[in-house]
Order: sequence, then structure tokens, then C-alpha cells
Amino acid sequence: MSYDLESLGIINALLETEGIGPQRIIALLKNFDNPTDILETEKISISKIEGFSETLANRILASLKNKNELQSEFETQLEQLEKSNIKLITYWDEDYPKPLKNIYYPPIFLYLKGELKKSDEIAIAVVGTRTPTNYGKEIAKEFASEISKSNTTVVSGMARGIDSIAHTAALDNGGRTIAVIGSGLDIIYPPENKKLFERIIENGCVVSEFKLGTQPDAQNFPRRNRIISGLSKGVVIIETRAIGGAMQTANHALDQGREVYAVPGNIHSKNSEGTNLLIQQGNAQLVLSAKEVLKDLKIETSEIKIEQRKNSFDNLTLFEQKIIDIFNGEKLQIDLIAEKTSMNVADCLVSLLTLEFKGFIRQLPGKYFEVIY
Repeated sequence: MSYDLESLGIINALLETEGIGPQRIIALLKNFDNPTDILETEKISISKIEGFSETLANRILASLKNKNELQSEFETQLEQLEKSNIKLITYWDEDYPKPLKNIYYPPIFLYLKGELKKSDEIAIAVVGTRTPTNYGKEIAKEFASEISKSNTTVVSGMARGIDSIAHTAALDNGGRTIAVIGSGLDIIYPPENKKLFERIIENGCVVSEFKLGTQPDAQNFPRRNRIISGLSKGVVIIETRAIGGAMQTANHALDQGREVYAVPGNIHSKNSEGTNLLIQQGNAQLVLSAKEVLKDLKIETSEIKIEQRKNSFDNLTLFEQKIIDIFNGEKLQIDLIAEKTSMNVADCLVSLLTLEFKGFIRQLPGKYFEVIY
């Protein structure tokens, strides 16, 4: 179910009303066929809804008193979004992420820069401190790289430190990544991540529940963190103090029924306080590699997928099989394919074309080819 422009203007006004969060909006709209019906109701009808007082009902009706003004304000917002190439989806839209819809406190509006895909429903969050040690940097890069190689989306918060490393590693390995930020999509924070922001929207998505112009204030980040875990099947914590954003994300994950994993660290390091504490208290599984996370979440690694795909190739000619056998998940240029198979380029191209027709091979720019696993 999607709402029309007039209804969305009312929902937008409700989001701006003090004391009205996503849960109350969802509860309110369950009692009306359409948001516009709220304009015609009396406060007594609203105050009878569970969780709504007479004071809150008065506040809601006061915020919705000028219908034309609400419509005009929302249309102006939509024009700004269109100019910035930002997409708005709502909790009721079909393309709203299913994993996020099932959390206790789902965002009503999501602003997107880039593209969310169906495949992004298989995602793992990698988060941690803004000031990692060299050990933390290496582990973040290692985990995010391995996760990406399994065709699993990496989710993080685009903050300095572990988050930025995780996003970068995912992109460097040709993977997809989602950044959830605590400001409007027109405000890049930290500012030095402008290039990273641009890279992410090319092969992933930057997501926010905050409207344009919202500054990255401290109170926004706990809300941001629940979306990071909500979009993910599991959360990997790499270096964090006992109190910090990554610990908030871990707690949100636990509340949402997500799996939490922690990489152990030096017991004398402040940066390992949080991860070691999560493990000690039994709130996170101790993991030493991304493969352990993927196995626990029943996500096949790239090596398994490649082997399974190779075993599924039927009715190939000797030359076609010879070509398939040289691929191991990488992209190969035609000259290298010819060299590896000891075939001439013309014969290789004929077999590659046949394999492409059969749906086994994909041609890329620059005469590069890859197997479709």
C-alpha cells in the first residue's frame, strides 16, 4: 500500500510533531482508512487509541490544522529531493527493505541516494571505533573484503575509522555496501568522506531517515544505529570501548533478534573493552574470521558457490569446459584467457559467445569476461 501526496504530507507533519515517533504513527494509521481522515476526526477519537493521551491528541490536531500549508511544505521537500537525485520511500511502500520493516521501531521515511537492491537483504554490518588501532584496521579490511567476496552486502555508518574502512574494502573488492548516516543526505559527515560517499552511491546506497538539512547532531546516531542493525542479518563488532556507538548497534541487534559477533582484542587496550565485554557476557559470538560469520549465518562463501556452479555446468564442449575451468571468481581479459587455455583468441571468442548464450559467461567492457556464479 502506498499513500498519495496529500496523505504523505500529513504523515510528514506527524513526524515533526513532538511525542510522535514511528510506532505511534503506525498505530494511529491502523485506526484510520487514510491519513486524511485524521483531519476530520475529534481529539476524543484519537485519545481512545492505546498509547495516546488527550494532550497528545491535541498536539496532533494542532500540527495538522492547516491542510494546504502541509501539502505545500511537503511538495517543496519533494522538489528538493528530485533536484538532488534522492529517492524517498515510506514504510508502506513495496520497495521498503523487508528486514527493516520487521524491527520494533522502523523508520517511517527513508531517504536514499543510490539504489537498494533485493540482494541487499543478505547483508552483514561491520562497525567499530572511530579511532582504531592498526590491528583493528587490518581486521576491518579483512572481514569486509571476505564478506564482499561472498556477494553479501556490507552495512556500516560511514563514520571515521572502522566504518569507513569497511565500506572502502567492500567497494575495493567489487562488492556492494550500504551507509546509514545520522544527517540529511545533503550533509556529508565527516566531510573528508565526500569521495567515499560518491563511491558508495555508485555501487550501493547511502540511507538516512532524516530530511534534508538535518545536521549530524549527537542524538541522531543512536537512531541511525538501529537502522544499521535492522538492515543486517548479523553485526560484527571490531574494536570499541565499553560505551560507544558500536555497542549501541550491538544492543539494537540483540533487541531485533539479529546475530552479534565480536572480534577479541588486547585485554589492555581501551579499544577492545567493548568487544571483549560482549564476548564475556555472552552477548556476542567470538569470531576469528569472516568465514565463521558467513557459516553461522548460512551464507555460502564465494569458494563454495564457485565450486557448486562449476559442478552444475552440463553439456559443455571440451573447449567450453576448458574455458570454464580457468575461472575462479575473477574477471579475465581475452588475451589472458587464450594464454591460460592454450587456445587462439578467435577460438576463445567463439566458445565464450556460446557460453554467453547459455547464460554461463558475462562479457564486460574491455574484452573482459566473468563466469556467472
